[in-house]
Amino acid sequence: MSKTDREDGTEKDGFVQSVTRALNLLELLAEDEEGYRLSDLAERAGLSPSTVHRLLTTMEQRRFVQFDQSDGMWHVGRQSFSVGSAFVRRRNFVAQTLPFLRRLRDQTRETVNLAVADEGEIVVLVQVESREIVRAITRAGGRAPMTSSGLGKSIMATYSNDDVSALIQKHGMRRVTPSSIIRAGELREELQRIRVQGYALDNEEYSIGLRCVAAVVYNEYGEALASISVSAPIARITDERLISLGPIVAEVAAEITDALGGKRPSSFGNS
Repeated sequence: MSKTDREDGTEKDGFVQSVTRALNLLELLAEDEEGYRLSDLAERAGLSPSTVHRLLTTMEQRRFVQFDQSDGMWHVGRQSFSVGSAFVRRRNFVAQTLPFLRRLRDQTRETVNLAVADEGEIVVLVQVESREIVRAITRAGGRAPMTSSGLGKSIMATYSNDDVSALIQKHGMRRVTPSSIIRAGELREELQRIRVQGYALDNEEYSIGLRCVAAVVYNEYGEALASISVSAPIARITDERLISLGPIVAEVAAEITDALGGKRPSSFGNS
């Protein structure tokens, strides 16, 4: 490391180490709503407690994290929410989709999700929870591999085969559950089925005991803007119900596309 690098904290690859570490701590805190003790967070981050404490107290001054003196736990702060909310506000289509998502929730009596693709993963922007006692819950901001989720596979089915190959090469195919698809050839066959039927299925591929049905919302260029899904415990989404839910979810996704001024392609996806 050069003298200049040491003075401004920049590593050889151009990243500022302290910023990278601070953001990593925020991501770890966001994983658990119960929060973390300093020692546990330091262990998870692979840093010394003194370094973690210094970073946390700095972020605490800006309200990105907060410390609960009653139990000694660190949590994500309200400023993190404010910054994160700006992303959703920029995605101004979210508010327009809510009436459709709520109607889909009421029609199916199951949890409904809206998500976008980001660096080989799906990020949930909003969830409309089922009113059932036992229901699928994914917090806003939750992420899942595209290859292991109905939401992700529905979007991938709109990609060309070359783009699918590039995504797999860059991000891999992580096994999340025993049902996750981890072979490229099997994934391509699955994507072709999705293109034909117009919706994607997730059969315990991301979460054991959970199934979902997903379909794409398109932008004005006929490209995948987002994906919506209905998710529920496997006991309520039987094989028979999976088949009946698919067209319902696809139709609502088409209605959202039209409401947003999007363009539905003449064929689903590219080969």
